[in-house]
Amino acid sequence: MGDDVIFTPLAMPNLTIKNRVLRSSISGRIDNYDGSGTRARLNWEKKFARTGVGAIISSHVPVSLRGRILPNYAFIDRDERIGFWRAVGDAVHALDCKFILQLSHAGRQQDIAGIENLGHHSVSASARVEQFNGFTPDALTRPMIATIVRQFADGARRARAAGLDGVELHASNGYLFSQFLSSAINDRKDDYGGALANRARFLLEVIAAVRREVGRDFFLGVKLGPVDHHNAVTFWESRGNTLAEGVEIARWVEAAGADAIHVSTGSMFPHPRNPPGDFPLDVAERTYPAMMGEGAHTLRNYVVFRYKPLWPVARALWNRDKGDVIEGINVPDARAVKDAVKIPVLVTGGFQTASVVRRVITSGAADAVTIARPLMASYDLLDRWRAGHDRPARPCTYCNKCLVNVLEHPLGCYEESRFPSYDAMIAEVMSVFEDEVGE
Repeated sequence: MGDDVIFTPLAMPNLTIKNRVLRSSISGRIDNYDGSGTRARLNWEKKFARTGVGAIISSHVPVSLRGRILPNYAFIDRDERIGFWRAVGDAVHALDCKFILQLSHAGRQQDIAGIENLGHHSVSASARVEQFNGFTPDALTRPMIATIVRQFADGARRARAAGLDGVELHASNGYLFSQFLSSAINDRKDDYGGALANRARFLLEVIAAVRREVGRDFFLGVKLGPVDHHNAVTFWESRGNTLAEGVEIARWVEAAGADAIHVSTGSMFPHPRNPPGDFPLDVAERTYPAMMGEGAHTLRNYVVFRYKPLWPVARALWNRDKGDVIEGINVPDARAVKDAVKIPVLVTGGFQTASVVRRVITSGAADAVTIARPLMASYDLLDRWRAGHDRPARPCTYCNKCLVNVLEHPLGCYEESRFPSYDAMIAEVMSVFEDEVGE
């Protein structure tokens, strides 16, 4: 397999990885409530490093308490966090894998605010209520924007001090950067709203601030959703940003100093197109109550999840704009971005078939793929590809039970049909908490 494009090195500005597969951002609530890291987090990343991927993109790492998406994720909000991330990076490096820290801020999309944020609204580009869960934010003032820009720059500085291989700004999937970029969300009247260049201003200011802090010789990626598909479920709303607008943003991101663009999609998370596949209403019925106090629409949603006669309506709304493709769903958008920029383009979207990945790379649609769920379902995925198999022995079913369980339970594959028994499934899910896992 020496001539297999999947296993050829990828040289990006400031970072070379050994092949064309990265673990994309995925994780569960496995850290301490106060944002300090745990042994489980370290075990989690080591499990994926052993799969043979060229690099790991961490789960979303909050740059501030106000910006966290869920409790029990490790932060990068103060210098005291550097030592933990250094330990994670060292462990991943020892397994011949690179580690990229994904810097994030939830903005209004704060699934569970946590006790420390009780009594405080989330913040966003504007005060517009989030359309699915009904999260109600306060519009950021200009001084608040400047503070968050500084927080991202400080997070990047800490990542470099920890010896990590780079950072990625999470500017997709409905989080704070998306809330500024999207024409369907951002209704500001100042120079951070209105025209596309104004809506992109916050992201470009963060890129510039990161470069001032870490220099030009440290990898900086940007995860970007070129198309919003904002009305995929709430069909009465605007569609938001078009592909042409997303491509223009990608050009500006490159000019501002990004080393790579990671293509995803959607103006919220989860979204019918991200992660593509099913929406397991039976699981949502059990786990969604964790969010009941967080948004104006959560009771409505829970009623839909709770009462089976309403499930056909829920499925019809969820599936109306999910597209016809699961594996490679974002490839057309990635190709459009790739045609417009000179920096490498990564793309996510349910990849688990070697021939599909080869076609994406050899066709020039993207330089590499990023994988989360199928890799979690089949830790031997890359080994099978090297051995000449096209797909895993037990492919990911795209059921998305993993993502819906994460509100309350450890992340893992929860598709029982893929395991010999329920107990075997739970043993695999819980293995990340074993201190000697994989030692």
